[in-house]
Amino acid sequence: MIQTTPADRRIAEIAEKVRAGQRLTLEDGLALYESEDLLTVAQLANEVNLRKNGNRVYFIQNMYINPTNVCEAKCAFCGFRRDPGEEGAYTMSTQELLEYVNQRYYDGIREFHIVGGHNHVVGFDWYLETISTLKKHFPHVTIKAYTAAEIEFFSRITGRSFEAVLKELIDAGLDTLPGGGAEILTERYRLKMSPDKASTDDWLEVHRIAHKLGLKTHATMLYGSIETKEERLIHMLRLRELQDETGGFMVFIPLAVQPKSVRASIKRRTTAMDDMKTMAISRLMLDNFPHIKAYFINIGTQLAQLSMHFGASDLHGTLIEERISHAAGALTQQALTKDELIWLIKGANRIPVERDTFYNVIEEYK
Repeated sequence: MIQTTPADRRIAEIAEKVRAGQRLTLEDGLALYESEDLLTVAQLANEVNLRKNGNRVYFIQNMYINPTNVCEAKCAFCGFRRDPGEEGAYTMSTQELLEYVNQRYYDGIREFHIVGGHNHVVGFDWYLETISTLKKHFPHVTIKAYTAAEIEFFSRITGRSFEAVLKELIDAGLDTLPGGGAEILTERYRLKMSPDKASTDDWLEVHRIAHKLGLKTHATMLYGSIETKEERLIHMLRLRELQDETGGFMVFIPLAVQPKSVRASIKRRTTAMDDMKTMAISRLMLDNFPHIKAYFINIGTQLAQLSMHFGASDLHGTLIEERISHAAGALTQQALTKDELIWLIKGANRIPVERDTFYNVIEEYK
């Protein structure tokens, strides 16, 4: 007779809930994290994803743009930021921005993903001009710009409300918010790791208002430093609760934290087991999110490919030149080509689907 342990029975109970379409609790999430049965956790996440998205895996042709690395905040995990005047500090002028984009742009790019520092030397008008300039010269490209933490920063330097700041950005050409700045949505974590940035409530409120204003947005989680497994799950549950309220999130992106140096030992990096389990648990906990994204910049192309069987339905995009994670010690490629993304997706026996920012289908590659 095969002996079953209490842990086995607990996972079996969770599997019954998942297959019955019942919502998982924080305690269920902890049991999944504690389970050694990675393949069963993966199977459940894969079943949920196949119900939602079938065999399709999405990608976009996009370009990352980091117009400045000057930042008032001093987050413990960041290797990108610089103080004003520090060696390596930069802030692009309008002309420099256009030269940067023109040198890298090609037909097919549908999204500019803009994230930078909380630059307290330039005024809010500089941020507005960054968006309006790109919209003027590339009117067909979606502008995904400025995290909720940046919106809170703009609110502080202007004395305007989150809503007023967002309306000005929308008027300038903003189409959607990226999901960054979330890190871990608990105050214990934020006071230790990012005390100069938006609070948990601020981050959630910015996205709540953005959704009210008609924007569809993104959400991330930066895991693998000081947070507990319970805090990861609290983060997911807070996002799930806001999604119940607004329905405005399109995708969740779990991001493995990067060490400060490319020479850091493997002991300073997240493990493949943790990456895959977090991907799968994200899919299982965030039952009201359409998509979970595998970010190859942080976990590498091979784990990103494997993620498609752990609940991920999005492989992100071409990027062109990623700087922030690589400034913090990422060892992965800074970009992938469209052909490489298609190859990775087909290699996982999935159907590659090129999309725009809002998951409208551009083309399927069967």
